[in-house]
Amino acid sequence: MSLRRSALLSLTLVALAISIPDKSLQAQTCVQGGANLVLVGGKVWIGPSSQAEAVAIRGTHILATGTSAAMLKLALPGARIIQLHGRLVLPGFNDAHVHIQIGGANLVGVHLTDTHSPEQFRDRIAAYAKTLPKGKWILNGAWDEQRWTPVALPTHQLIDAVTLDNPVAVSRTDLHMILANAYAMKLAGVNRDTKDIPGGVILRDAEGNPTGIFKDAAKALILSKIPPETEADMETYILATQKVAAQNGVTSVQDMAVSPTDSDGRLKLQALQKLAREGQLKLRVAECLPLADGRQMAELGIESTFGNDLFHIGCLKSFADGGLGASTAWFTAPYADNPNNYGIASDTMQHPEAMYAQFKLADEAGLQLITHAIGDRANHTILDMYERLEKEDGPSDRRDRIEHAQTLLPEDIPRFAKLHVIASVQPYHAIDDGRWAEKRLGPERIRTTYAFRSLMDSGAVVAFGSDWPVGPLVPLTGIYAAVTRRTIDGRNPGGWMPQEKVSVAQAVRAYTFNAAYAEHEETLKGSIVPGQLADLILLSDDIFHIDPVKIDAVKVDMTLLGGEVIYSRIAER
Repeated sequence: MSLRRSALLSLTLVALAISIPDKSLQAQTCVQGGANLVLVGGKVWIGPSSQAEAVAIRGTHILATGTSAAMLKLALPGARIIQLHGRLVLPGFNDAHVHIQIGGANLVGVHLTDTHSPEQFRDRIAAYAKTLPKGKWILNGAWDEQRWTPVALPTHQLIDAVTLDNPVAVSRTDLHMILANAYAMKLAGVNRDTKDIPGGVILRDAEGNPTGIFKDAAKALILSKIPPETEADMETYILATQKVAAQNGVTSVQDMAVSPTDSDGRLKLQALQKLAREGQLKLRVAECLPLADGRQMAELGIESTFGNDLFHIGCLKSFADGGLGASTAWFTAPYADNPNNYGIASDTMQHPEAMYAQFKLADEAGLQLITHAIGDRANHTILDMYERLEKEDGPSDRRDRIEHAQTLLPEDIPRFAKLHVIASVQPYHAIDDGRWAEKRLGPERIRTTYAFRSLMDSGAVVAFGSDWPVGPLVPLTGIYAAVTRRTIDGRNPGGWMPQEKVSVAQAVRAYTFNAAYAEHEETLKGSIVPGQLADLILLSDDIFHIDPVKIDAVKVDMTLLGGEVIYSRIAER
């Protein structure tokens, strides 16, 4: 980390320490008095075996649940009454893994996810380039070559002629590779003589020339040349994100660093503070900074979940490997479609003892560890490191996490519960990657991929998220994916690896209480019980009693954040 970045981050964290009261003090405040908002005549989900008709809200917190008649008796004069007409009320969804910066930028930039051919991909970029001034970078995009006919990685030659005046570095949907055009590679000084770097891959043609595809750590060769974003940019991304979130019933997100060298945490924290001061922040955010920032946080005395009800810090994101789509996930056996490839350890994992030293420093400071791991070797290695921490530092309520926990050795599945490691997974990935994952992994290894049910049955805490913009910021789609496992190509109507289906109740809990638990906030939100924050959503249909294949079509009719209606799809009936 540069001295400048270290100083800026330290100043920002000091500012946070001054401006944000500890939420543990706030949580002691009791909800008293009558209700100024009552939701009546519906189905209020308390849990798998408990339901109420109505919920009473006092200010920002839940006052009580019960019958409609009983809740109406709690209403203060002039209280707002919302008639539910039999509809279902759930706790607000909590997406345990998002990327606000990239997702928000995608909303205001070029959209490539739904392109279905190289030509359509090129034409979409060409049209967007025409709207930009010369020299302006074209970024993000979230393309997916697996949706194309034919399936093939793009090359810089595909887009060079339509981007002569603009450097390009558009990301694949999994964020583990980018396509750069010739302009961008020239700015970065990348050519056939550029050496590969640890933890990354530069794809080359038969003559050794870069094709424009840069994987994992190699992306930095290009991305380091992009002009830094501003606080105003971050505000735009956060506002764009929270609008989509509210429309889909998401009241909390856990925002993850996108790489070990992610240096934009300061800007995001400043933007969050500004929006919160101005009353514009309508989304609860847990900001997870890169592992490299752990030393500064420890020196300042920042511990896990430092902050308030609206946003907090104290979790550190690291990386063990790459991604399955980029063929850089790290495995104990080679890829089925490439016997010479085992994937790659991340750049930080190239030096495991140095990485463990960073883990230990963070652990001793009371910071939460969150590690990206896709391949079975990556997952096994991180579980070993977490186990070593517990042996050396002793038991504590760490709630360390593995993000994705995608492909596991069979013997590692019960280790999550044994070590109290949270599996933070993304159900949409299963129905997306399920179209082609077996080609990469083979028929045996695929059986312990996206093993949601096996993890739950073993006693592990499983939290659900989207990895947005890798997946849609739509928890109902995630619930549909977890419950049906019907791949998006329509080829698995009975479910892909159907033994790993979960119940609707398990999926809802993973998107609410478990996700809150994964950020140490289950006493504040994630359930509809007295004293918790009044983050609630109203659905158009009862997802517990309809055909699960119809869950993806259910709408969010209303979203409440701390008792405030922040989204309403239709007029109150």
